[in-house]
Amino acid sequence: MEKEKRYCIGIDTGGTYTDAVIVDKTSGSVVATAKSPTTHYDIQKGIQSVVEQVLSVSGIDPDDIGKTCVSTTLATNALVENKGADVALFVIGFNQRLEVPAVAARFVPGGHTIKGEEVEPLGINYIVDGVNELKNDVEAWAVCSSMAFINPVHELVAAKAVKLVSDAPVFCSHEASSRAGMKERASTACLNAQLLPVMQKFLSGISSALTACGITGDVLVVRGDATAMQMQEALTHAASTIASGPAATALFGAKATDTTDALILDVGGTTTDITLIKDGKPVVDTAGMSIGKWETHVEAVEMFTVGIGGDSLVQLTSGKPMQVGPARVTPICMARAVPAPETWIGQDKLSRCIAIAPDVSQERIKKSTILTCLAEHGSMTPHALLKQLSMAEITFEQELKKLLHKQDVIEIGFTPTDALHVLNKLEIGDRDIALSAANILATIEGCTVEELAERVARQAERVIEETVLRHLSKREIGGNLAGYLANREENQLLQITVSLNVPMIGIGAAAPFLLTNVAKRLNTTITFPDHFAVGNALGSVFMAETTC
Repeated sequence: MEKEKRYCIGIDTGGTYTDAVIVDKTSGSVVATAKSPTTHYDIQKGIQSVVEQVLSVSGIDPDDIGKTCVSTTLATNALVENKGADVALFVIGFNQRLEVPAVAARFVPGGHTIKGEEVEPLGINYIVDGVNELKNDVEAWAVCSSMAFINPVHELVAAKAVKLVSDAPVFCSHEASSRAGMKERASTACLNAQLLPVMQKFLSGISSALTACGITGDVLVVRGDATAMQMQEALTHAASTIASGPAATALFGAKATDTTDALILDVGGTTTDITLIKDGKPVVDTAGMSIGKWETHVEAVEMFTVGIGGDSLVQLTSGKPMQVGPARVTPICMARAVPAPETWIGQDKLSRCIAIAPDVSQERIKKSTILTCLAEHGSMTPHALLKQLSMAEITFEQELKKLLHKQDVIEIGFTPTDALHVLNKLEIGDRDIALSAANILATIEGCTVEELAERVARQAERVIEETVLRHLSKREIGGNLAGYLANREENQLLQITVSLNVPMIGIGAAAPFLLTNVAKRLNTTITFPDHFAVGNALGSVFMAETTC
């Protein structure tokens, strides 16, 4: 008789940390939790590290793990940071201009009627010519044909033609949408194609890490609509993972509190994700989520995301207010072998330091003038790097963008995480080097290091508060009062008090330090349930508890 597998493991991979939690499926109790830095250059490494930690802490035999449940914000972060694949779109049987998330689009004759009858033969030669023209400039392909949700044959043939000429992945609109709406289907196909390489890398890392740790069995991935899918399905529905992290956030919030209605805020490294629960369940947008300006057919929890988190870059610009985010960097206190801040950090173009990412091969270094320079002279600011190379600025920016996209280099800067170290509120990195950087920035700002750190925290709080106000005001009354309401304390003739009618629930290691004041300003309460620091990993287990 086969031994019953008693435990489930939940894993959440974010832009900064990968979290893991082991749950006893019989009692529902949390047995052990762990956190480990997300290793973008080798995604398996960070996942394997956190799984090994949680197994070691719990003392549980890997053979006793019955199911692995996974959520991730990598897809969301890739879009927020513009690090998805460059995509070319083939539009079949629809010759009107479509604004879609692709670097290039080509019209192809073909398509079908609403009855599934062919309008005209598919122009295979257009596809082959287009692939040959664009294959050196794109990393993935998308195909969207008129009425493909009725008859997908032209999309299927087009995909075959693309694969004969290119090794890059290709995605068809009918794989993700069975509804009318050419623009929405095309955008959905493009976003799936953008995220295919991201998900391939992530799921390969998950699979290899679990195998290395001796864990077998089903692997479920959280969809954006707070349901589960098998791991392989996530490759053909990569866009469904865009809201995977927020869905796990909502599931954790719904399960971890007795409150039936609440606003759930997950403070990560790259973003803060905000979701709603009503009547004890996540609110799902069945019409299809909007991702930036792109309308899609991706069903997902109702969410809003802002580019502010623990790793948001703090920038001081002469004559302008301090800016925090949306750019994400490695916090100075968390960086390995970062140069002494006094040798580089400052305002304007001196806010970031560029370093070669770990484990970049010598072959790749030799192919890049920027990597070669960094290998010879060490990490430096973009300003110093540009000066050293004597390159045209536009050429330099283009190459640097590609290197960041491929994660061959990392950017290091002062962040809210560093500010919290200065204030002795976090102890996960090197406080001394964060203090050194804060000293320099405080001198520029004309304040103490503690005042600088408080300003950074307050600015991050303001951005989160404004995002909550913007989206809730739009949701409830259809207007956008956020800018006015966020600065309401500056009004001399009119006093406005804003109160949320729902409580807030905080998730993420930095949540207590960045959300407590937000809740006070919005005249509501906030709670941080047990295991809030690994809430998304636990939320992914809650998603699958009925099958775990």
